[in-house]
Amino acid sequence: MSSSNPLTYRVSPGGKISGHIKVPGDKSISHRAMMLGAIAEGETTIQGFLLGEDTLATLRAFQQMDVDIEQTDDLIRIEGVGLNGLKATNKPIDLGNSGTSVRLMTGLLAGQAFDSILIGDESLMKRPMRRVIDPLTAMGASITCTDAGTLPVNIKGGQHLQGIEYTMPVASAQLKSCLLLAGLYANDPTMVIEKVLTRDHTERMLSAFMHPVQRDGHRITINPASQLIGTEINVPADISSAAFFIVAASICPDSDVILRNVGINPTRHAMLEIMQMMGANITLENKRIQSGEPVADIRVKYSQLTGIAIPESLVPIAIDEFPAVFVAAACAKGETQLTGAAELRVKESDRLKAMEDGLTALGIDANAIEDGMIIQGGKFNGGEVNSLGDHRIAMAFAVAGMVASAPVTILDCANVATSFPGFINIAKRAGMNITDE
Repeated sequence: MSSSNPLTYRVSPGGKISGHIKVPGDKSISHRAMMLGAIAEGETTIQGFLLGEDTLATLRAFQQMDVDIEQTDDLIRIEGVGLNGLKATNKPIDLGNSGTSVRLMTGLLAGQAFDSILIGDESLMKRPMRRVIDPLTAMGASITCTDAGTLPVNIKGGQHLQGIEYTMPVASAQLKSCLLLAGLYANDPTMVIEKVLTRDHTERMLSAFMHPVQRDGHRITINPASQLIGTEINVPADISSAAFFIVAASICPDSDVILRNVGINPTRHAMLEIMQMMGANITLENKRIQSGEPVADIRVKYSQLTGIAIPESLVPIAIDEFPAVFVAAACAKGETQLTGAAELRVKESDRLKAMEDGLTALGIDANAIEDGMIIQGGKFNGGEVNSLGDHRIAMAFAVAGMVASAPVTILDCANVATSFPGFINIAKRAGMNITDE
């Protein structure tokens, strides 16, 4: 295969995962803290902000709209401009590869007085946007996109938004968060009904900014806001990034690792449940609450895994971790079945197809179905796979390379920087035999 991006990973077999690891800050929480801090009154400080390309795209977008943001390492200081203090830009807002940025920003900008245009990189320009545009239009927003339902998105300012009651047709925290942000600017309450629980970082974050939402079962209601109040946020380590080392430690003999200060929000930690159902040796230590989010140190030791039928109830709250889980399934005894995960087809890549192709290329019996995957446990061969520019695909196959029979080459890996800057260095320190070129 040829790669559109020259950055390549090469992983040699062997090694074990050990020691104490601190992965970067949670991407979802970093995005939301930046967005709410920008439209709050007064100063917001964010400690542990993820300095990845996706979250930096959000940061640059608000700087483009005249928000004063100061960065010192992973400490961010934001001088909030208030709900209506953002300024119009003289060019489109480029959100790079970040689906979270573009979908949440569409909701936030729908309530502004000025027009906006949102664009992104080649991958983002193909991501579906009608799922957020349609309900925002029902609220009174004026938004257009391409006939295919993709970027660029044109948002006309000065609209009077009305609250709606909306039942989400897909389990999507991005869609829910988009509507909650738009609801801040509506004339009356907005209710979002989710059939399946999705990550609740936006709800928790709004409470931190002194505008709590109400939850009644699967109904989340947000009232119009008069102001948000700046605050201090301490971002935990990202469980989606920790997932690769959780799997690596589970499948590499003699591994014993502690991942420090990882967010274990109950709407995010289903990957841990899935791995434990497969027989992984995972324990949570030093549990605590940090800026409204539950965190813990995660200890993982090597264990023999067994294939399972993954409960569909866990799928929406483990959606980003499935590339790593598929590698675990490939090393497990027996068959692993996943259904109810059609959302994986509209991520940075079609992750079901990308993982099927990569697993098959490395000798694993993997069959992608319409909404999931069936994997027979086996042994990884060496070989070459293409990550298709998808950060999670690249890191998943880096883990697979540790237990392959020969070196594994992974093409098109530059976008790992979107979520996990410094991955190579941390992986090497943890015990992975990996190089990039």
